[in-house]
This record gives sequence, structure tokens and C-alpha cells, in this order.
Amino acid sequence: MTQLGNILVTGGAGFLGSQLVLRLLPHAAHIWVLDDLSTGTLDAIPLDPKVTFVRGSILDRNLLKKLLPNVEYVFHFACANLINSVSHIDQDFETNLTGGFTMLHETHLSCPQLKRFVYASTASVYSQADILPTPETYSRIRLPYPASKFGVEHYCHVFHHLYGMPVTTLRFSNVYGPGQLSTNPYCGVVAKFFDAAETGIPMAIFGDGKQTRDFTYVEDAVEAIWLAALSPDAPGEVFNVGTGKETSVLELAHKIRQLTGYTGKITHMPKRVVDIVNRRCLDHSFITSRLAWTPRSTIDAGLEKTRNWLKSRRSD
Repeated sequence: MTQLGNILVTGGAGFLGSQLVLRLLPHAAHIWVLDDLSTGTLDAIPLDPKVTFVRGSILDRNLLKKLLPNVEYVFHFACANLINSVSHIDQDFETNLTGGFTMLHETHLSCPQLKRFVYASTASVYSQADILPTPETYSRIRLPYPASKFGVEHYCHVFHHLYGMPVTTLRFSNVYGPGQLSTNPYCGVVAKFFDAAETGIPMAIFGDGKQTRDFTYVEDAVEAIWLAALSPDAPGEVFNVGTGKETSVLELAHKIRQLTGYTGKITHMPKRVVDIVNRRCLDHSFITSRLAWTPRSTIDAGLEKTRNWLKSRRSD
């Protein structure tokens, strides 16, 4: 079994971060989870003697100086979210851009045993792309959230080329699945639709629902992280993590209705200021060729596994 030694996961109490912790746990000597719990929950963190939760900020350099000398792998997943980025643009800048730079800088200064730094970026850097499926060479920045995330991508390149830091960036597209809870007000649409099906409230869609997204099952996303952490071909690169398949939000709602037997209404709400992407579909050929990663779960299979997880969670 592959052993990774000591690990730091920022944002490890959130959806994707907590699922990553679960995947890493059998292979880790110890995992430190750093999270301020602004959106994450303690319940998401495994109760295990090999996991230490640290409540704190990625902006706290003194705290980072204590944690980073202990670890060999850093997974930076803490961030402010897209929805709040317009109304709280200064917080988005501070958390995402300043926080990302701080993580890179302190890792460079205080982590002499570093083997890999994996940065979680976003498909939002593509906005309304002219090229579909969209390759990593494309970008179109229109909102604060992708601006701050994209800025950190640039600093990842800087630290890789200036200091030889083994940094890999992953651009995730609409990750969903077990571990994503509707109790987080900023969760994805899949969790919200399943919650509506369970509670009987209307499924709310912003706009006409014809907008498409590239929904990526969480196990596939975590597998991409695993490969990015281990492959000698990953440092210095940026990889899309998506399926290359489009599903409209309206089609998603009907799929979940069919899976759950939901008979409630679908309501249409006015678009929000962040709802500027009509189509999203990522080209994953680069990560397939370089890291041998391919998405294994279709949207139908992923939704069924998500439903089964929700059912088992309710019965526990």
C-alpha cells in the first residue's frame, strides 16, 4: 500500500476536502485538517487518532509555521465561495488570493520535506467559453471568484519555476456526490435537488434551466487528486477535472425526480449576478494522457450512488 506520510488538508471540513481526507487516511501517517468552519462542519471530519483538526485560518502565518514543518503533502482546498464573491469581493480577494499566496509562501519557507502541493482551482475560470469542450489553455475571467482562484494558479507557476516547488493545479467542474449536504447554503445544485425531493419543497432553478454543467462525481474527483499527488508528471501542470459531458439543470432535475419519485413542482427563479455561464463542458484529454485519469461514473450512475448514500445516511 502506498504510504504518503504526514499530510495537511486545508478546507478539510468541507465537501471535497473531507472526502479527500477519507481517501488519504489509510495511506497517511497523520493528517492535519485546517479549517475555519465558515462553511465546513466538524461532522465531516473522520474521528480517527491519525486525524487532528485545527480550527484556524490559512491567513494565520504563525499557525502555518507550526503545521507545515511536520508534513510532506499539502492539499489546499480552503476557499471562499462563488456566490458570495460579488457581494463580498474584498473577502473573496483576502481568502482566495491572499490566502492562496500565503499557503504557497509559507510552504516554501517552512516545509522542507514537501513532496507535493495540490491546489484546488475551478472551472469557473472559463466563464462562458467559446471552445467546448474547454481545454486548460483557455480562460475568460468575469467574476471575482475565478479572478482570485486564477491569480493563485499564476502564483503556483511562479513558485514552481522560481523555487522548484512541486505544485499541481486541478480545475474541478461541479463536483457532487456523497458528503455534499444541503445544510450548507452554498452546496451544489445536486444536493439541493435531492433535498427538495426528500422534503417536498419545490426544486428551484435560476433561469430557464437550459444552462448546462459538467457534473463530476466526487469519487472521480478524489481519484484525480490522488494521481496529482503521486504522479511524477503532475508538478508544474494544470489539469481539468470533468467528464466532457453536458447536462442541463432542467435535465438534472428530471433525472432526480425519476430516481426519487418526487412529484413536486419545479420553480424558476430570476438569474443571480453570478449566473453567467450557459454551457460548461471540460476537455479532460490532458489529464487522461498525462496521469491516466478518466471519469468512471456517468451522471446517471453518480446520481444513483448519491441517492443510495442519502438513503443509508437517513437510516443510520
